[in-house]
Amino acid sequence: MKSIKGSQRDEWLRDKVTEYLNLFLADAELGYVDGFEMGRMVSDPQQYVLNLFCVVTDEQRGMALIKKVIREHRLDFTRIKIATMPFEGGGAYTLKYASKKGVTDFSL
Repeated sequence: MKSIKGSQRDEWLRDKVTEYLNLFLADAELGYVDGFEMGRMVSDPQQYVLNLFCVVTDEQRGMALIKKVIREHRLDFTRIKIATMPFEGGGAYTLKYASKKGVTDFSL
């Protein structure tokens, strides 16, 4: 995203990713999209981000399916990061996948 409000493309991307992930996660009986946020990054307030939150029953299979859906449906795979957090007890997010090499950190 290039601004705090996002563009029409950002809104379209949010809606399409949510639609496709809900469809494919449900079909695989793996989970669903639990929400999203659009706005400033906590770690760098000069950058903006679209975060989607998914609840999945199997982390490895869920991550693989999410990457596949985003790649195959051309939903901006080149900019994604996937981080996980235990469902029970909360905790911090841990980066599990970044489309750009060398990226090791994740923050909302």
